[in-house]
Amino acid sequence: MDFSLFAHMERVDRTDSHETLYSDFIDLCKMADQGGMRAIWTGEHHGMDFTIAPNPFLSLVDIAHHTQNVRLGTGTVIAPFWHPIALAGEAAATDLMTKGRLEIGIARGAYSYEYERIMPGMDAWEAGQRMRETAPTLRKLWQGDYAHEGEFFQFPATTSAPKPVQENGPPIWIAARDPNSHEFAVANDFNVQVTPLWQGMEEITSLMGRFNAAKAQNPEKSPKIMLLHHTYVAKDAADADRAIQELTKFYCYFGAWFQNKRPVTQGAIEKLTDQDVADNKMISADELARDLTVGTAAEVIDRIKRYEDLGYDEFAFWIDSGMSSDRKKESLARFINDVMPAFQ
Repeated sequence: MDFSLFAHMERVDRTDSHETLYSDFIDLCKMADQGGMRAIWTGEHHGMDFTIAPNPFLSLVDIAHHTQNVRLGTGTVIAPFWHPIALAGEAAATDLMTKGRLEIGIARGAYSYEYERIMPGMDAWEAGQRMRETAPTLRKLWQGDYAHEGEFFQFPATTSAPKPVQENGPPIWIAARDPNSHEFAVANDFNVQVTPLWQGMEEITSLMGRFNAAKAQNPEKSPKIMLLHHTYVAKDAADADRAIQELTKFYCYFGAWFQNKRPVTQGAIEKLTDQDVADNKMISADELARDLTVGTAAEVIDRIKRYEDLGYDEFAFWIDSGMSSDRKKESLARFINDVMPAFQ
């Protein structure tokens, strides 16, 4: 099993400056590279202090200057916000600038807060259809002289300038949940990235089942599947309990952004009170302790062994959590030093 780091600049309050957040982000990326992780993933979000990542390509080019070996992935670009020609060109330029280290994760997006500001009137269904039209054009544009007549985009024969360094272009990953998304990804020879947020092993197992079913329909394809999961490696049981409390608060903010009902000022959502967190019946500490990859090194190893037995090719350590920079670094260090060696 391969291991990667999934990270953004992120905050639930304004304790740290953007400059500090970016310095901490780069430090985590250096740790991932020096610790032997396969890849670093960072995504695309707009106007939200909760997840600060307006252009993943820009971040990845800079990360390339601070790292040596790690692959660099968009986790993910929001396809509906891009014209295919622009996406193909910026991806190819990033592959050139990073000397062929780029991988591209693509999604439809999740936050209606972003939709209503960048693509007013677009809903999740249309976003998904735009993603399905855009993703297959990338390899054709990298090859060049490709003309397109689709539902959302029409353009005459066009090529990507520059061309990617990697033959056939960077690997492409599709963020998938429902069976149709798995089938779309595998049929197009794209890899699959899944993100179970709750329901624990039940959802992790069902997502693998959807991937296997899609592979059975396309036996000539050989895609990989990555499990992206919030992770914390604790020094002891008390530290694990503290991490669950922190992640509970983080998930309450995540849910508030997703619902898009609270006021937002200067990119910050209206602060949640302790009572708001306690009253959130959809998110409880007990359920998160059951559902997320949180525990001592031995407990995390046991959980990931179960994911590996299901057939997952890669485990992405999702480090966004609202925790302090020091706590993130300590957890990642324990993961690199105490967990990863169990899979070598």
